Amino acid sequence: MTPDNSFHPRPGQPEPVGQDIRRILAPNPSPMTFRGTNTYMLGQRGLAVIDPGPDDSTHLQAILDAVGPGQRITHILVTHAHLDHSPLATRLSVATGAPVMAYGPASAGRSAVMQNLANAGLRDGGEGIDHAFSPDHALADGQEIVGDGWRITAHWTPGHLGNHMCFATGNAVFTGDLVMGWASSLVSPPDGDLTDFMASCERLRQIPARVFHSGHGSPIDAPQARLDWLISHRQSREAAILAHLRNGPCDAASLAQAIYTETPPALLPAATRNMLAHLIDLMGKNQVSPLETLSPNSRFRLQAKAQKEV
Repeated sequence: MTPDNSFHPRPGQPEPVGQDIRRILAPNPSPMTFRGTNTYMLGQRGLAVIDPGPDDSTHLQAILDAVGPGQRITHILVTHAHLDHSPLATRLSVATGAPVMAYGPASAGRSAVMQNLANAGLRDGGEGIDHAFSPDHALADGQEIVGDGWRITAHWTPGHLGNHMCFATGNAVFTGDLVMGWASSLVSPPDGDLTDFMASCERLRQIPARVFHSGHGSPIDAPQARLDWLISHRQSREAAILAHLRNGPCDAASLAQAIYTETPPALLPAATRNMLAHLIDLMGKNQVSPLETLSPNSRFRLQAKAQKEV
């Protein structure tokens, strides 16, 4: 999907994006973060900060400067423990006294399949896990957080990361990196799980929302259409993988080069991890199997049943 090139907010400058919602862009643009991480502030007096962002002193000051007369930060919510979303939470908490709230530390919420892979030695692909992250309060799925004039429901939505949560308030949902408008979400085992990702997208369908505010990029004003696209996109990737494997065994890197033909070379490592996530998901569906012990470099073959269906 083509990024929204009209999205050029000024880093550090609070911008209203909805009723009692302001967005502050962190100064961390990159091929994986687009213009940077979106930090959100919710409320009129007692404020919730959602995704403080990377450990950056300039961004910390921008958040503190956005607190007006008669206002104070009372809650700090984190969608997930990636280095572009969670590290600043600790410093912001020290500065304000507000507790940090999230599903749990970086490894919380891993599926049994992914935990077994991690135990067997599979490591992340270098996408930036905040292993030091530890919230003051662990949020349960469906838990409500009540603030000064606002109410948020926390929804556990693993897939991009096991501890990923989305936060719903009124007709808006803060979707972190699960659903973004500028790109599809990275799913990198063992911290990302495509089976969980697809289930979380389906779950978001059931939450009434007029707008999604994501961790990167513009507001998503057609949430259901975006979810439809994400699910269809993943299904098309799966079909392409199965079609390629019909020609013989292949590894994730080779599949990424064959399928992600329009992806810049710098993003091919991330595409390769997405391919690995698909292959592990297809293993769970008994459609493919590795020729050797599962690793990022494993070659996979079609199972007999899948061979007939492709």
